[in-house]
Amino acid sequence: MVVSPLALFSYLQFLDLLTTLAFLSMGVQEANPLVNLVLRSSDHPFYGLLFVKTLALAIGLYCWRAGRYTVLSKANLLFAILIVWNLVSVLIADPQTS
Repeated sequence: MVVSPLALFSYLQFLDLLTTLAFLSMGVQEANPLVNLVLRSSDHPFYGLLFVKTLALAIGLYCWRAGRYTVLSKANLLFAILIVWNLVSVLIADPQTS
């Protein structure tokens, strides 16, 4: 079974949203300065992340419709690595600091 790059991108965006919320709830800071700015500017981290992920999905849809499958594949690899990073951040976070 072959999964379309856009479907995988969407799934990875959802996983990134969940893992980011998990590490933020444990007191780990967001490392991406642009995402961090959006998080600080929003009423709640969920709303900021939802905005960022909606923007990412719009860019992914544009790439897919424009036939930029290589760009989507590279973005998928990047987000897969970021999700692993987020999970490691959750696992090594000190529960006493949150």
